Amino acid sequence: MNSFLGDSPGRTAIKLVVVCLIVGVVLAWLGYTPDNIIGSIRYHFLDLWYNGFEALGTVGNYLLLGAIVVIPVFLVLRLMSFRR
Repeated sequence: MNSFLGDSPGRTAIKLVVVCLIVGVVLAWLGYTPDNIIGSIRYHFLDLWYNGFEALGTVGNYLLLGAIVVIPVFLVLRLMSFRR
């Protein structure tokens, strides 16, 4: 356990409490709250989710648009080479 934590569990817990307190004071001084941070993370993942599917829809539209031209040309070229 000590090798994983880097020290004894009690000392590690005290160090983490002190660091959390210092970081909490700095973030509060900057105007952040737990709700702000959690809301920002939630908004980021929701935005990524919606934009990701929008990007997939755009790729699908490009694929269909290209297929409308490429597939018939491919079939015509294959039919022309088949006759030889």
